[in-house]
Amino acid sequence: MPIIKEQDLFMKIQTLQIFKEDAMSKEKTMQLRKQVAQFEKSDTAASVKQIINTIPPFFILWFLAYQALDISIFLTIALAIVASGFVVRVFIIFHDCTHGSFFKNKKANAILGTITGIMTLFAYEKWKRDHSIHHATSSNLDKRGTGDVWVMTVDEYIEASPGRRFAYRLYRNPIVMFGLGPLFLYLVSNRFNRKDARPKERNNTYFINAAIVALYGGMIWWIGLPAFAIIQGTILIVAGSFGIWLFYVQHQFEDSYFEDEDQWDYVKAAVDGSSFYKLPKVLQWLTGNIGYHHVHHLSPRVPNYNLEQAHELTPPLHQATTITLKTSLKSIRFRLYDETKKTFVGFKEIQHLLNNTKTTLQRSSVQEK
Repeated sequence: MPIIKEQDLFMKIQTLQIFKEDAMSKEKTMQLRKQVAQFEKSDTAASVKQIINTIPPFFILWFLAYQALDISIFLTIALAIVASGFVVRVFIIFHDCTHGSFFKNKKANAILGTITGIMTLFAYEKWKRDHSIHHATSSNLDKRGTGDVWVMTVDEYIEASPGRRFAYRLYRNPIVMFGLGPLFLYLVSNRFNRKDARPKERNNTYFINAAIVALYGGMIWWIGLPAFAIIQGTILIVAGSFGIWLFYVQHQFEDSYFEDEDQWDYVKAAVDGSSFYKLPKVLQWLTGNIGYHHVHHLSPRVPNYNLEQAHELTPPLHQATTITLKTSLKSIRFRLYDETKKTFVGFKEIQHLLNNTKTTLQRSSVQEK
């Protein structure tokens, strides 16, 4: 009996310790979010300045690329590649508008978001909803599938049919993901509404689609299809590929955080499931500080021009996984999430598991016969 009582006492102490640690963890979480909240205020002057140093330069570069066709097609392509960097920056403005963080006024965000949506070929209201779901479910293994990159776990991949495994391998192929991926976004994903879309979302998508058709049709009529295709095609493919890469690498690093619904934590998903992509200053500027992705996921209402300051002045955020241009290239080989090891692995690393499964199935088939 005394032994049982001692065991009960020990279990009670352990339980109390767990509750205490959980309470401390929640307190730290609330404190961290409170620290970052001070950077959520948008600055109209800073927003207008960003519009001025982003949108006019894009149109100037587009015009110069067109004029350069009389000199060299290679010069045109070079200028178009530079212009694609400004499209990424335009997309960051669009992105902030969907979070309601670029301007204080909701209507102003919607108007600018629609305009930049036309420029980047993204439907404002549609993407706004998809992206909000991404933020609410990022790193949650039970709620994958909306606004994120397709991720399979090792167990899911092994249990999948050969056809599904082939489809997944094709999807994760860099040429498909970063080469054909932008085309799929521009021509398919961004052009059609979800079945459950509300009238406001549907009408916004219809308006943006009509505006794109009118704008592109007018440009082709004015300068001709070949010239338009060379310039705008280069811009969209380069900007789209780089945009997908940014989104991919900031959630698909080696020890990225992923958990089932019952263990999932919003703050951990933000700080441990989103990386700090430390880019050269020029690329940091062109990408609107989105490399501070851990800050953005912790508090989506922080405008892009406040993300760096929020990171620098909040010491706990310095513990986020930091990746550079060089180290980020390793992410290309990360294809599957291993729930046991809590890390991403490549296809080669689990090939032996597939072979074992195949052997087991063959033996079962022989025994049945």
